[in-house]
Amino acid sequence: MSVLAFSAPLTTVAGFIPVLLLFSGPTGPAIYFMVTVLLLVFSVGFVAMGRSVPNPGGFYAFITAGLGRSAGLGAALLATFGYMAIGFFGPSLFGVTLKSFLEPAFGFPEIEWYWYGLIMVAITTAFAYRRIDLSAKFLTIIMGLEIVAVVIFDVAAFLHGGPTDGGGAGFVMPAVSDSGLGVAILFVLGNFLGFEATVIYREEAKDPEKTIPRSVYIAVAGIGIFYAIAAWAFVAYFGADNARTAAQADMAGMFNTAMVDLVGTIVSDIVTVLLISSMLAAMLSIQNASSRYLFSLGTDGVLPSALGRVHHRHKSPFVAALFVGGVWLSLVVIFAVLGVPPDGLYAKASGAGTLAIIVVMFAASVAVIAYFAKRRGSQATSGLSTWKTMIAPTIAAIGLGGITYLAVTNYSDLLGDTGAITAVFLVATFGIPVVGYLYAGVLRKQKPDVYQRIGRQQF
Repeated sequence: MSVLAFSAPLTTVAGFIPVLLLFSGPTGPAIYFMVTVLLLVFSVGFVAMGRSVPNPGGFYAFITAGLGRSAGLGAALLATFGYMAIGFFGPSLFGVTLKSFLEPAFGFPEIEWYWYGLIMVAITTAFAYRRIDLSAKFLTIIMGLEIVAVVIFDVAAFLHGGPTDGGGAGFVMPAVSDSGLGVAILFVLGNFLGFEATVIYREEAKDPEKTIPRSVYIAVAGIGIFYAIAAWAFVAYFGADNARTAAQADMAGMFNTAMVDLVGTIVSDIVTVLLISSMLAAMLSIQNASSRYLFSLGTDGVLPSALGRVHHRHKSPFVAALFVGGVWLSLVVIFAVLGVPPDGLYAKASGAGTLAIIVVMFAASVAVIAYFAKRRGSQATSGLSTWKTMIAPTIAAIGLGGITYLAVTNYSDLLGDTGAITAVFLVATFGIPVVGYLYAGVLRKQKPDVYQRIGRQQF
């Protein structure tokens, strides 16, 4: 549920799939299936690595084991930046959405977006401070309601949608020459980025050897199929020939227009409320992931050890959770004081974070290959086939390497901005791991005991 919440089902269907259709048209559903297959192949090596390197820390631990401590620390800092950047989409988008819903519908007094954003930060931080099972229960309820809402849309669209002359709801495969294919793939991959959560909760799972592999495959396959069907429902409703045109005409209102037409205004209003709760759930999931990265770095001694503290009653990384909430709160205040409009903030936040996590995933796929290649014939590869240790990771590395290239070349589209802003975020994305790499070298000389612990190592 935490993985699913990270991708924010209703937010994705209402807000991101229309953007996908703008670039992909009727090929959107097929792109979801293609990315799902690639990530299932990636998961083969990911799961095998998890069994051989049972250290908590997710990509941080895996990249350290495969590519060394310096690379691992650089990746960990980049992943932390990436998750915290993606999570900052929440306050601005939540503020704009809640403001536009409450004020006209219920006569709420006009207040600025950032007050709603601050409320959101406070709520998610309070949940993240508590035990993970409290977050899990909250996320399960919200995800269940969101799934029901999307399924209602899917069924209604396939049963009643679609103009007779709109080209039908055919399943169309993309062509390599499609101009928007690269950006479309990036938007689709962004819906899967939270599946690392299956590993970073290892210390809090009851039976990680069994439950983590299951949750990885269920999460990747489930998310891919769920969103592919939703994208197909859009195509069914608007028609294959009209999908891209409809997205160009009213991208923000596509989902609401379809819902009102298919199931009526009342249901559409209920879905709007669920959309607001979807943002809360997504931000909570991202906050939990971010705080556990900081917890790992604090436990290793790379960052202040206070970040590695566990609450005596809730058993949560409460200091790290408070730190993440504090950063987001500070950013909301800074942008509010500067008078930055919220509309562009969430695109830049999610775009910057997406590239960072894509780079980390590519590094993790290379790390899996390197780890098993160095240990071929050892206990680490015992019982693991060549498919799991070499072939699947190599296919995944090639695929993710291509997507990383697409992300860099289409970065301005991801950010929704060009020029200096794009350059600054690119420098930050590739500069952070370099800083981590150099910092590891300093630790190696000055604090060798801390250096040895990088990557949640057991020695």
